[in-house]
Amino acid sequence: MTEQMGLGGIFTFAGTSMTVNRMGIWGDATCRTAGLGTAARLEHRDRRIREAVASGVNHIDTSDFYGPHVTNQIIKQALHPYPEGLVIVTKLGARRGEDKSWIHARSRQELIDGAHDNLRNLGLDVLDIVNLRVGGFAAPEKGSIADH
Repeated sequence: MTEQMGLGGIFTFAGTSMTVNRMGIWGDATCRTAGLGTAARLEHRDRRIREAVASGVNHIDTSDFYGPHVTNQIIKQALHPYPEGLVIVTKLGARRGEDKSWIHARSRQELIDGAHDNLRNLGLDVLDIVNLRVGGFAAPEKGSIADH
């Protein structure tokens, strides 16, 4: 096992007892090479994810709309069953179009479907933290998020 490091201090989520190291894994980065390379290269990717967690990374910032679906499946493949204390933070509120464009997905049903996609593709019964992705994709968006 890799030696655990102090990774930028700790952060406790307000109103919870969940404490994480500030250094984490960004899920989107895991899918950038998902379809590229040999089985050995993909095993190297999975090994890097496992090494990061063994080194003290105890949270992953992900979403099922990365890829789409690929990122959470990669995380599950590399780490499931998840080590105790690993916090998975996911996002809802967007989806990928057939042309790989970003599309808002903020209706009640889209949020429910997004939560279920994350649960299924991560192999979880419960999501630790779910954030709502708001705003424009390229610039701030006018209007209120109150309806969402």
